[in-house]
Amino acid sequence: MASVTDRLAPAALRVPDVVGRWSAIRRPFRRLPRWAALAVLAFVAVACVWSAPAEYRYGHRASAEIHRRLSRGDRHDFDLYETIDRRVAAGENYYHAALAEQRKSHYPTKPFAAVRLPTVAWVTALISLPGWRVVAALLWLTTVFGMPWFTARRAHGAERIGAALGAAAFGTGAWLVKVGLSHEIIAGLFLSASLVLYRPNRWWPSLLLAACGLAVRELALPFVLLWAVFAASQRRWREFAAVVALLALFAIGLALHAQAVIAFRLPGDLPSQGWTGMQGPAFPLYGLVSVTGLGQLSHSTGLPWWIVPPLTLLPLLGWAALGGRRGLFATLWFGGFMLAVSLFARQVNFYWLSMVLPAYGAGLAFVPRALVDLVTALRRPLRAADGGLPAP
Repeated sequence: MASVTDRLAPAALRVPDVVGRWSAIRRPFRRLPRWAALAVLAFVAVACVWSAPAEYRYGHRASAEIHRRLSRGDRHDFDLYETIDRRVAAGENYYHAALAEQRKSHYPTKPFAAVRLPTVAWVTALISLPGWRVVAALLWLTTVFGMPWFTARRAHGAERIGAALGAAAFGTGAWLVKVGLSHEIIAGLFLSASLVLYRPNRWWPSLLLAACGLAVRELALPFVLLWAVFAASQRRWREFAAVVALLALFAIGLALHAQAVIAFRLPGDLPSQGWTGMQGPAFPLYGLVSVTGLGQLSHSTGLPWWIVPPLTLLPLLGWAALGGRRGLFATLWFGGFMLAVSLFARQVNFYWLSMVLPAYGAGLAFVPRALVDLVTALRRPLRAADGGLPAP
């Protein structure tokens, strides 16, 4: 029977419950027709073989470019943000300090998005960099220990433990001494914690964490927009209204931020090169290898370098195999963000990939499930019994 909210909702708002229909599928890869399962397996195999040489070639070019920039005296981003934070802590206006430092370092200030939101600098003035380390550690622990609960109704015990370990391994950036200087790591930690804490009957703590991520870095906007689409699809109108209210508040804050940047800008300030990098699929792969630290791990442990790129690629397959609302949301968020980065980011923006960490790494635990289900789909007709755990 439809709920009172559904019966009273305007006809224009009665959208199909696509998310609910997907959630009813226990093991989505097992439901694929044989030709589709074969296509997915072939695509995954080709992608894994392609990933190692592609990441190596792109990483070689990127490393050469970074070395060239540093050799000519370009400023490190962390040094820039630390100087800005220090000036703000001393009582200076954020926009005066930020634009002055970016101007001094020959960084662009046009358009307004080239200047970071003031949230991190203002909070740093209150809690300092050691305070950010505490915040980052708590968010990391929330994601790691919340992951088994997040996947409880979809995954078996070993998978749940593996998901927690995967999130822990991909979230080592949370333990950087100066983690508070990385807007992307902080925002990614907030979004990952928001993802694992979501409950259909108690969603507001998750929304608060997403709001914090959005306040830190506007790159969190797709996460919140996707949430709004899911809430509308499931006819969760109170939740949808809260997400829309958050988006409205963000729009107001962003407009005020733009006005402040324009007010402190000088005629000779540099414009940005834009965000139409079109770097291709090798770029997010290189970015993930860089920000997860897996590349350095392979050097220090003797792990063959060609194993690392597939390890950073396969979690997306695992999340897609999980199924349900949670698996679908995670797959669309991670995959969509990587696609956007490959299209719009420039080479120097590789750190944007921190936005999907550490939760993305948990997908590695579900890769065996994905392979088993795809092979099962090849061997069974579409209407065969569908094994697995009940949908959440």
